[in-house]
Amino acid sequence: MTSQSVTAANAVLRVPPASPAAAAAYFAASLAFHADVSDVAAALEAGGDPGFVVLDSRSTESWDQGHVPGAVHLPTALIAEQAARLLDPGVPVITYCWGPGCNGATRAALALAELGYRVKEMLGGFEYWVREGFAFETWEGPERRTADPLTAPAGGEDCGC
Repeated sequence: MTSQSVTAANAVLRVPPASPAAAAAYFAASLAFHADVSDVAAALEAGGDPGFVVLDSRSTESWDQGHVPGAVHLPTALIAEQAARLLDPGVPVITYCWGPGCNGATRAALALAELGYRVKEMLGGFEYWVREGFAFETWEGPERRTADPLTAPAGGEDCGC
């Protein structure tokens, strides 16, 4: 059996991988557009100025249910009218919404980029913030849940990524 017939029979390799140069360009671009939940949490927990602001683009009801401590609340629909009042255009913005099944953070990032802000989207959103065991705030006060072992290392601080 030739490698060509294996490739044709295998759905994974039916479309061959990109060249190393194209892959490097794609993944470098991806990192320029996305931030990992654990990296955002580590930067915020380190103390001092992390060099960015976190923006929750969800509704007020969602914000009240739970949000990243210190985040700015600015629903996507209000970005055009309120961003200049709430955000420093010289400070990068990390957007988030509910989770990977929601593209609200992507829409918020687009709206901010169109206004001239440097922006990244936090992968996993609020769902993975909570699932990885990071503290969050609700309308009732601070809260923290045990990390889900499917999203964060059990008993470890670093996944090794």
